[in-house]
Amino acid sequence: MTERLFFTHDHLTAELEVLRCTPHEDQFAVILQSTIFHPQGGGQPFDTGWLGGSQVLRVMQQAEQVVHYVDQPVEPGPINARIDAQRRTLHTRLHSAGHLIGNAGERLGWMPIKAHHWPGEGKITFIRGEAAQTMEAEALQQQVNRWIAADYPRHMKLEEGTREVGFGELPAYACGGTHVQALGEVGQVTILALSEKKGALSVRYEIN
Repeated sequence: MTERLFFTHDHLTAELEVLRCTPHEDQFAVILQSTIFHPQGGGQPFDTGWLGGSQVLRVMQQAEQVVHYVDQPVEPGPINARIDAQRRTLHTRLHSAGHLIGNAGERLGWMPIKAHHWPGEGKITFIRGEAAQTMEAEALQQQVNRWIAADYPRHMKLEEGTREVGFGELPAYACGGTHVQALGEVGQVTILALSEKKGALSVRYEIN
């Protein structure tokens, strides 16, 4: 099982250990003992970056392993890894913004059931709770703005393989994604639209 270092820290560089590298179509699949690269999943896109001089093109979860697809082969043993910081920061801000929208919806009696934190496609989907109140874009916007202005710090808990992430006094979510260290880093979140279909309400959003 690949150890996910991003569960406990935010490092963008690290010395990692290559276990094996095998050809895969026109790329090479690399397995590391541990990784700082977030694979695609949990509503978040994969990180890119570099393993030594090889470019990491995509990162995928396969069973218990995280597979890094690179453009050039790498040798087994120690290697310097580096995350594409700009891409990581964007995904991190989007994911944290999605958590805030989930928290805001829950305060109105809605239950988040699905999240998609991709650039240009941000969306949180809710279903009604028993005491669900009317959800309006302006009210959501104001609540999210207040929490960002409060700059609540991140807190994380990892127990028996389950990781929870929350901010300040807000309820935490079980989540394996990357997140800002404090909410001020999220920046401007814009609630774009709300739409309800077949009992599910979707909130579309973006960050600036």
